[in-house]
Amino acid sequence: MEKNMRIDNKAIGQRIREEREKLGLSREDFAGIIDLSDYYVGQLERGERQMSLPALVKIADCLHVTLDYLIFGKTAYNGYYAHDERDAYDACAANKDTEINGLLKKCSPKELELFKKIIKTILPYLCK
Repeated sequence: MEKNMRIDNKAIGQRIREEREKLGLSREDFAGIIDLSDYYVGQLERGERQMSLPALVKIADCLHVTLDYLIFGKTAYNGYYAHDERDAYDACAANKDTEINGLLKKCSPKELELFKKIIKTILPYLCK
């Protein structure tokens, strides 16, 4: 690690906001899930405060992103998340779950969009 590396709180806050919005969470809902005040979360998202390591870990877990991504804007590996830019997750390839994959293949595009919204809604609660 470089000696003079500085933590860019504004960039971290921007990434937190972007990931929260990708999950369709309001700041108030997100704050409730991670057990922080919405005022504090707003300060973090604007880069006005530096968070503790436990708070950073809670946020990363809830958003399903790595600490590397939140802090540095990149990840050490090419993991996929439900809201990633490719938007094409193959449940069969990742989990060898042919039943889920078969069910998803039977869905209409409208039904698939509904399932994506449901998954994005429940993912943050899985970190509790």
